[in-house]
Amino acid sequence: MFLTQTPEWQTLGESLRTAMLSLFAEQGLSEDNFALVVLTKAADGSAQGFAHRGEDPLYPCSLVKSFHLLHALAALEEGRVEPHGELDRALRDMIRYSSNTATNYAIDCITGTTGDTLLQGAEYLDWVSKRERLNRFFWALGWPEWEGANISQKLMDDTRYGREAQFAGAEGANLNALPPLAPARLLWELFHGDLPLSPPVKARAQAILRRDPRGAEADNPAYQTCEFLAGDLPAGVEVWSKAGHNLWTGDAKTSWFKHDMARFAAPGRRPLTVVLMTQGQALAQQHPAAFPAIGRLIWDMSEEITRV
Repeated sequence: MFLTQTPEWQTLGESLRTAMLSLFAEQGLSEDNFALVVLTKAADGSAQGFAHRGEDPLYPCSLVKSFHLLHALAALEEGRVEPHGELDRALRDMIRYSSNTATNYAIDCITGTTGDTLLQGAEYLDWVSKRERLNRFFWALGWPEWEGANISQKLMDDTRYGREAQFAGAEGANLNALPPLAPARLLWELFHGDLPLSPPVKARAQAILRRDPRGAEADNPAYQTCEFLAGDLPAGVEVWSKAGHNLWTGDAKTSWFKHDMARFAAPGRRPLTVVLMTQGQALAQQHPAAFPAIGRLIWDMSEEITRV
């Protein structure tokens, strides 16, 4: 694991977990329906923090879009994908507004596949192999945190049909999954690590993930800020994030999830990376103020340990 849990972080993490369970039980938070990763860059340059259920593969909703963003940018830089305006627009909109249609266009461009109608035999196996490029790109990075991950499925607003249903499996055995430590590792590598991207391309990815919690779009639900972890942070905190949010989809395995992966930075403090993944109708639909309150709690409780 790239993350070191020092005694100080273990103490803070357990305090955070206890406080969250106490303060947000009435909003639906329970021991077994959330996972949390919190980390910062220590003085020696290493990643130090805390993880609760960090290695459990969970249905990730739109958190996968941050992975597709970096893969697409790498493919463009390597010449595996031809640059064009529609792809630029899709990469922007799949992050800024969490567009599933934009994401699926980017997936088609990266993998050379299309979806929907049924396929059989060798044609289907060839299609699966191409789609699995999405996973192979990250397996090749050698991250232990990728164990149990799968991002090969397209993003759907409801149930799947045709080859997309074939690929997901009759019982959803091949649905997308991410251990919470995987998105934490992604943000760490983008800002502090050794991703196979040039500095200008890293800067482009960071710019696309940048949020303005008090900007003109902050109240737009599709912008996924005001009802997520950054929604109640103090003025002046910089935010980079990608959320995931599913209500009822027609499939119990993909319904009622709310997640966020975010990086917060402010003067006088080391940047803080937070990944929160939750399941349940109460948190996903009935209590939109819970995530902003949790984000503020994490920010406030981590002040001492992140102070420069």
